[in-house]
Amino acid sequence: MKKVLLTLSLIILVMQSRAQSFEGIIKWAITMDITDPKMKAEMEEAQKRMNDPANQAKIKEMEEKMNDPQFKAMMESNPQMKAQMDAAMKMMKSGNLSSMMPTGSTAKVKDGNTLFSMEGGIMSNYEVLSLKGKNESYQLDRQNKTYFVMPHNTEQTEQEKNVKVTKTSETTKILGYSCTKYIIEYSDEKHKMQQILWATKDIPGLDLKNMASNKMNRSQKIYYDKIDGAPLKIEMHMEQGNMVMEAKEIKKQSLAASEFTIPSDFKKVDMPYGSVR
Repeated sequence: MKKVLLTLSLIILVMQSRAQSFEGIIKWAITMDITDPKMKAEMEEAQKRMNDPANQAKIKEMEEKMNDPQFKAMMESNPQMKAQMDAAMKMMKSGNLSSMMPTGSTAKVKDGNTLFSMEGGIMSNYEVLSLKGKNESYQLDRQNKTYFVMPHNTEQTEQEKNVKVTKTSETTKILGYSCTKYIIEYSDEKHKMQQILWATKDIPGLDLKNMASNKMNRSQKIYYDKIDGAPLKIEMHMEQGNMVMEAKEIKKQSLAASEFTIPSDFKKVDMPYGSVR
């Protein structure tokens, strides 16, 4: 599960594109499928334990303890932890492990800036703001009016150093745009991973090749400059399972510049976990 979430984080970083002239909204659908027999068995067993009446009773007891004034005061001092615990508690009460995973996302783009939000899963309360010319992004928690800084990693991983990009002759239509299939293969001493991009050149202002010249994206430029256009569908094939992220709506429209700023009443907090890389 951890590696699946890590892969999703990498895809999100890819899609925080510093577009050149495109302005509008791109909506995505996300589907995930765990295929590794061991992981699937572990998840099924965890699902059974979670649905057990005795465990549900313990979850209810835990929820009551979380209402303790002292505990609530501690959580209020750490909004990120509180939001994560609230999401985890909601998932445990539902008895559905799949509720941890996102079901969609939305990217708002203007003047090379991107505001990325998730739908569903444990990160549905967060948005990521990526600003043109900045060597960092900002994760916003609108519920708790906080944000923290996410430095961009500019170092290549072992997998990225051993990447192979193949442009195929296969094409398909996504939302009416003609897309070409690219196969990206990563490998290191322990793992292999395949990513398939379906990219279109039919949307002015969205182009990975142009982004490759941006020094802020050194870790991804190894294959950005080998892809023409922008990906409308991304397929990840890993040892644990598969994930598909596909554009469901592309709407060109004017957006307010204020959407791409950190609200003045938001408080800066420390990053609650390590880098996604």
